[in-house]
Amino acid sequence: MNISQQSENLKYWLALKYVAGLGNIGVRNLLQSFGTPDRIFRAPLHMLEAVPGIGTKTAVNIKDFNDWKRVEAELSRAAQQQITIMTCQDSRFPKRLLFIYDSPFLLYVRGELRAEDINIAVVGSRTASAYGKFTTERLSRELALNGVTVVSGMARGIDTAAHRGALAVKGRTIAVLGSGIDVIYPPENEVLAQEIALCGAVISEFSLGTPPNAPNFPARNRIISGMSLGVVVVEATEKSGSLITARIALEQGREVFAVPGSIDAAGSRGTNRLIKEGAKLIENVNDILDEIRPQVFRAAFQEDTPLAPSATPPSPLVPPIKEASQKKAPHLSVLGGKEETLIQNLSSRPRTVDELIAATGLTASDVLSALLQLELRGVIRQLPGNKYILQE
Repeated sequence: MNISQQSENLKYWLALKYVAGLGNIGVRNLLQSFGTPDRIFRAPLHMLEAVPGIGTKTAVNIKDFNDWKRVEAELSRAAQQQITIMTCQDSRFPKRLLFIYDSPFLLYVRGELRAEDINIAVVGSRTASAYGKFTTERLSRELALNGVTVVSGMARGIDTAAHRGALAVKGRTIAVLGSGIDVIYPPENEVLAQEIALCGAVISEFSLGTPPNAPNFPARNRIISGMSLGVVVVEATEKSGSLITARIALEQGREVFAVPGSIDAAGSRGTNRLIKEGAKLIENVNDILDEIRPQVFRAAFQEDTPLAPSATPPSPLVPPIKEASQKKAPHLSVLGGKEETLIQNLSSRPRTVDELIAATGLTASDVLSALLQLELRGVIRQLPGNKYILQE
């Protein structure tokens, strides 16, 4: 598809966003019925009315839609600002996000989303303590060094520390905004947003120019947790918005982790309560990695899922780990050049990290990151003594 065809196709996606009374769930149902947005606008009224959740009024709004100047203006602004408008049928769209309730069908993106990203959300109080910021930066730095992409909301406090921790080791991080992608909030994070776009992505579901209004942030939080394997809450008061993110994460079937704090600190009451209610207590990065490793291992054996929004969760992941050798190997096509380089230097003979660094010429952080990616996908196995072999 050439650029003009892509633009022509994208204008119908944007038009769906501007149809009065039509939300994400309605768009999902329409896509399931008609396949593509242009077919939705060409469908007769009676067929639109027959789609679940689309009443006569919304069907008429679709047929009467004529705000194409607004659509063209949005496309033009995005192009001028080098913003990608990504649809849910794009292969780079976060797959886990497709299976949440009220999944967005469009994302505005600055930077790069990658299908192979292993996302963990790190969130917490805007009025974080020195302990909270230090702990957040350390956890995020270690997650990034281990090949995990750190997702947060770029708010003051813990969110900012999470992004900075990942950036400190040139790791990947994704900021999800509660405003238009061209409206940076808080404004002092303008430079941070630019740095994130270079080492990951800044994303938003909101149209360009949308201000950071309060109702946008709970909606933003469902994306932070929805695109992640789990959510780490570092500091939170008893009324913190981070607790909303944790609750949404539980509803979405995600893991919830919490960093304990002093019983005398107001900023620890929310996280300590999460731990009492069943969140996994976090003391170091391995507490997170050990929990997500089986999920990523199993996901490596899944067939690709249809790239269309759905409220139905994925089918249970099939093979028990003990039967993994009887199944097909994970698709190595999703691995990057560093992972392939390591595979070429691994066999049934155990090799240490230092030996792999010397053999491959990669940096220590690149080797550690690639090793985790391969281990999570079941391609290699770690032995005692920090040695690695190819999985049989």
